[in-house]
This record gives sequence, C-alpha cells and structure tokens, in this order.
Amino acid sequence: MIEKRDFYIDGQWVAAQQGQDCLVIDPSTEEPCAVIALGGPADTAAAVAAAKAALPGWRATPPAERLAFVERLLEVYRRRAPEMGAAISLEMGAPIDMAIDDQAAAGTWHIENFIEAARHFEWLRPLGPQAPGTMIAQEPVGVVALITPWNWPMNQVTLKAIPAMIAGCTMVLKPSEVAPLSSLLFAEIVHEAGLPPGVFNLVNGDGAGVGTTLSGHPDVAMVSFTGSTRAGIAITKTAADTLKKVALELGGKGANLIFADADDAAVKRGVRHCLYNSGQSCNAPTRMLVERPVYDRAVEIAREVAEATRVAPASEHGAHIGPVVSEAQYEKIQGLIAKGIDEGARLVAGGPGRPEGLNRGFFVRPTVFADVTPGMTIEKEEIFGPVLSIIPFETEAEALSIANDTVYGLTNYVQTQDGARRNRLARALNAGMVETNGQSRGRGAFFGGIGASGRAREGGHWGIEEFCDSKAISGWAAE
Repeated sequence: MIEKRDFYIDGQWVAAQQGQDCLVIDPSTEEPCAVIALGGPADTAAAVAAAKAALPGWRATPPAERLAFVERLLEVYRRRAPEMGAAISLEMGAPIDMAIDDQAAAGTWHIENFIEAARHFEWLRPLGPQAPGTMIAQEPVGVVALITPWNWPMNQVTLKAIPAMIAGCTMVLKPSEVAPLSSLLFAEIVHEAGLPPGVFNLVNGDGAGVGTTLSGHPDVAMVSFTGSTRAGIAITKTAADTLKKVALELGGKGANLIFADADDAAVKRGVRHCLYNSGQSCNAPTRMLVERPVYDRAVEIAREVAEATRVAPASEHGAHIGPVVSEAQYEKIQGLIAKGIDEGARLVAGGPGRPEGLNRGFFVRPTVFADVTPGMTIEKEEIFGPVLSIIPFETEAEALSIANDTVYGLTNYVQTQDGARRNRLARALNAGMVETNGQSRGRGAFFGGIGASGRAREGGHWGIEEFCDSKAISGWAAE
C-alpha cells in the first residue's frame, strides 16, 4: 500500500493539519492501492498563504528566468516519465503502454509547446501606430487555484500549472482525489527542478472541501477548473462572491459527421477515438452522424471495431482499453446503456455488464448503438464511457441541425473529401474546436469549447494569456 498523506506547501512536504484518510482504488482490481489525506480549511489556507507570500518575488522575476525554471522542469519530467505513466495507470486505469506513451507524454507535449509559446510571447507591446506612447502589458493574475480531473491527469495539470508559472502566477493545485498519485509525483518534479518555495503548492481534497474553499478564498484571484459542467457551475457561483476570474474546461458531446464521400478509414477512426481511454475524454466523438447511403455499412464497421477492441487490466501491455475509473463511473455508464435499450436504440455491440472473463474491476463492454434518434438520453447526455451512438442523416443541413442541438460545444468532427463542405461546416458547427478527416489540431493550438463545455482556452499563447491580466498604459517614455 502506497502512503502519500503529506501535502506540498511552501517548498516542502508537510503533514496535513486536518487530514482525513482517503483510499485510492485500483480500478482494475477494485482494491485499495494507496492512501492519501484529504485536507481541510487550515491546510488550504496554509497553501494559499504560501502562494500569496511567494507572489511578489515570482511576478518580479524576469520572464526569461521563469522560463528557465520551466525548462529545467521539462528535463526532470522527461526523465521521470516512466514513473509518471505507472502512477497514472495505477490510479485511473489507463493501460500501462498507453499511460506512458500518451497520458504521461501529454505532459511533455504541453510543456514543450508552452516553452515555445513563451519564447515569442509579447509581455509589453505598442498598441499601434494610431496611439504612439500607449503600451499593452500582460501581467500575472495573482494567486491561482488549479482544480484538475482524473481522466487525463498530466494533460490537465500541465495545461494549467505550466502557463501559470510562465505568466508569473503562484498557485495551489487540488488534483482529483480519485487519481492523486500523478500530481504528487508532479510536485516532486517541481521540487527537483528548483522552483522557489511557494510558487507551486499542492493540497489533496475533495470538491466540497478543498475545492470549495479555494473557489471562495479572498486571496485567490483566479480558479482554473476542468471537470463536469455541474461542478463548473458550482465553482462559478462560489467564485462570484469574491469576483474571481474563472476559466472552465467542462464536458462535451462531440458529433462526428461522416459523409458518403469520406475516406474508407473514417468510421474505424471515429469508433476508435470514441473508445480511446475507455471513452473517458470530454472531446470524444460519441455521436456518429452518418449520411444515409453509407449508414448500414458504417454500422457494420462500427460493430466490427467494437467487438475487436480488447478490454484488459491496466497492468497488461498491449493495445487494449482498461477499466473506467471508479464504481460510481461504472454504475453511471451501466445505467445509461440500459436507458439506451429502454428508449429503443438498436444495440449493435457490447451492452450491459462486464466483458467476458472479467468479473472483477470496473470494466465496461465497448458498446455501439445504432438507430439513435435526436432527444434520446444517450444522444443528449455525456456518458463518459466506451459507448457510441450512431444517427443517420439525409442532408448536410439535417446533420448540422442534429450536431448543434446540444448544450455542449467542445469538439466536433467532419469527414468528407469535399473541401468546400469541410470549410463550411467547420464555421457553422457550434464548438470551440473542429477537426476534419482525422487531422489533429496543430502544435500550439488551444483546447477549449463554448456553452456548457466552458470557455477556457488552454494551450499555446492563449493558455499563457488565460493567467494574465491586460494593462493599458499611456505616455510610455521611449527608451
């Protein structure tokens, strides 16, 4: 049993003042694998006080020197990436190869991209030739609270902590209590990289405790949160009393529009993306909209891909999907699968219960529903599991209407060889991101949505700007 009860506050590991033991459950075995402490108001206050005390010195540190700390952090992170992958695999169930190659590597990717963005970031720039002597400065927001989820731990920690450091903010991280081990390791990496005490602090806790305390703390200037839309609304309401800046990256219900002229791999690609990380990604393309002439074939391909997708414990090597993160998540997914059947969707693959041969662990059968109609529960609600809904459409206008008929607006997808149609739909789809024909967004592009998906812009120079306040200055003396 791993014991990690201490918090990282003011550059050192300290015992919890109000700690309550919390077991971390290995989702592959349903057995405890670690114990942490959940902090209370005193622990949160100590972390915020450390961040507040460190803020004047850190914000006065030249950007190039702050960047040098982050570059050292990257060196340590790369060296300890295998440990990071192992921690993520154990805590949230990502298969070990995927945890190292994708989950841990997401942190490397983001740190590299932020370093590149910082090298070209304009901390002070002229407004323009129409206003000589007027300058626009980007300055740190202040003490920031970072509240991160369990599904992509280092993806989200690095998307918040790294740009906050670069911007000159000090911070308190509250990772998910369901998957805290990777963030505790990240704190070790920060310490080894030599960041000044108080710049980065970590307190474990739950949302109702540490999360709420951070969201309402008068010395916290900003909350950056990734998680459910429900929790994002609660944080916004709590933060309103102290007029905090709030950046939210929330849920999604991505639509994947597949036209008859799409390439042969479009359906396979879409199904695999939906099932990836056991469906626990907010940008998963969980609604597959297929043009009628190729609908029946698409359903058959989806069935074949789902049935060929192996499900196995996270500790096993290979290209399979692991369990979902917790019993609560498992039960939620099972309830929504049952709802899909009850509401008349056609079950094509998977269904209720665990996969054959897996009687222990939070394993879900890769599930495909066809003949889903707009308004069904599985078409509307974010399932956050390996469940795909396939919906036929007749015209581009109908596909667009179905895709946009959701409160969410994170990522949508378009598959067609018609360039004009791709461009047209990319502009018409209500989303913060649109990906076409399996092509990923370029290095340095932001991640973020609209509507119930939140409006954070994480990544690249947008991610650094999230942690800055803009200041307009007149009468700037020429130097």
